[in-house]
Amino acid sequence: MPKPIRVLIVDDSVLVREAARQALSGQPGVEVMDTAMDPLYAMEKMAREWPDVIVLDIQMPRMDGISFLKKIMAERPTPVVICSSLVGNGAQIGVEALRAGAVSLISKPKAGVSAFFENESDNLVAAVRAASHTNLARLRQIATTLRPIPPLVKPARPGTLSADGRVIAIGSSTGGTQALETVLGALGTDLPGMVIVQHMPLGFSKKFADRLNQDIRIELCEAQHGQRVEPGLALLAEAGKQMRLQKSGSGYIVEVVEGPIINRHRPSVDCLFSSVAKVAGPRALGLIMTGMGDDGALGMKEMFDCGAHTIAESEETCVVFGMPRVAIARGGVREVQPLHKIAERVRAWVG
Repeated sequence: MPKPIRVLIVDDSVLVREAARQALSGQPGVEVMDTAMDPLYAMEKMAREWPDVIVLDIQMPRMDGISFLKKIMAERPTPVVICSSLVGNGAQIGVEALRAGAVSLISKPKAGVSAFFENESDNLVAAVRAASHTNLARLRQIATTLRPIPPLVKPARPGTLSADGRVIAIGSSTGGTQALETVLGALGTDLPGMVIVQHMPLGFSKKFADRLNQDIRIELCEAQHGQRVEPGLALLAEAGKQMRLQKSGSGYIVEVVEGPIINRHRPSVDCLFSSVAKVAGPRALGLIMTGMGDDGALGMKEMFDCGAHTIAESEETCVVFGMPRVAIARGGVREVQPLHKIAERVRAWVG
């Protein structure tokens, strides 16, 4: 029998602690190790036994959740699922939590907590299970990596680079916000246009894009329906909508629509990659990075079969080696690279 995932719940509300405990208790392979009303009590309990996953609120007495998250990542990196009413609707504090090392966010209501955990127990359990697969060595790297210094002046984007119809498509999930920061931060503007799907909670894609755009040379923004794909511009799919690449004259535009859920996700990497395969074929580069599950594996195989160059992030640097692993297993990957070498390989493809 495999060892159960030991979970510590940290929240100042006794109602939330009990509701979360009930949602997780009895789930196969999951064990609520303990609960704590704030980070200081949590640290006392963790001195005796360390959890596999922490479910963490943000607003608490004596120490807030973000400060505790940063302390954990600095001292002993551990997978953390943020569960807070403060992270709804794309709140900036949620972006800060992801940047500090949280593996996922769950927005809980301020009222009706018991009903919420009863109805959303599957999502909480899935988040805990996904967090338990986190590569702790990679979390340690994230905790110690210096953030890029924002450029004083963002360079002008080139205007003619995409004349040959080339495009770069990227897909990522758990741990992907940090991976995107690493890759995009190492690239200049002299590149074909990019289209990106990163699984995120509703409301977070624009906040994430706006924040990261301040730190990189490439122009990054949340994609708008009908927007042109241009050199030096990266378009991030809106959370809750599907994004597809469409041909438009000698170039491309993006279609951003509600659309059905595909492979359990909206936006879906499979949806984006499949559209890129159809309209760009061998003129595309596909990149799949850290993430739980298999979204993007089928779409990457389609890109591969159409002659696109495809790259998967290697297990050694993935926070969760799920999506890349399945893409490799299905034969859709031409090369496997650690995160710190991906930008170099992208530049080599551009030539």
